[in-house]
Amino acid sequence: MQYPSLKKHTQKGFTLFIAIVVTATLLLVSTGIIALALKEAFLTSASRDSQFAFFAADTGAECAVYWDVRNPSGFSAFSTSTGSTINCNQDASNPTNPIVPGVGGSSQSSFDLTFLPDPYCAHVTVTKTSATTTIDSRGYNSCDPSNTRRVERAVRVTY
Repeated sequence: MQYPSLKKHTQKGFTLFIAIVVTATLLLVSTGIIALALKEAFLTSASRDSQFAFFAADTGAECAVYWDVRNPSGFSAFSTSTGSTINCNQDASNPTNPIVPGVGGSSQSSFDLTFLPDPYCAHVTVTKTSATTTIDSRGYNSCDPSNTRRVERAVRVTY
C-alpha cells in the first residue's frame, strides 16, 4: 500500500533550504573578498606613507651634504669654527620654507625642512668630528606629531 500524500510532504521546503545555503555561501565569499580588499588598501596606503617619509629623509640628507660639500661659498656651512646660513627647498611653491641661520659653529647642528604644500617634513642633524661627518636625517609623512598614521624613516650618511 502506498501513501502518495506522504511522499509529497517530504519534498516541501527543500528549495528554500537550497536557496538559504547558496545565499549564505555567497555572503561568506563576498565578505572574505571585501575583507581582503580592505587589507590590501591599508597596506597600499602604509607603503605610500613609508615612501614619502623615506623621500623626505633622503632629501634632508642631500640638502645637508650639498651645504657641507658643495657650498657655493667654498667652505662647509657646518664648519665647527664659523656659523652659516642655509636654505633648502625654497622656491615659488614653497616660499615659507625657512632660511636656517646659525648652523655650524659647533660640532652639532640641526635644522628642519618642510615640503609645502605637501605635509611631509624632515629633521636633520649634522655632527662633525675631526675625522668624520655624520648626517642623520629623519623624514616624516606628516609633520603633525599627534597623527596616528605618522611614519618616520631615517637616513644616515657618514663620510
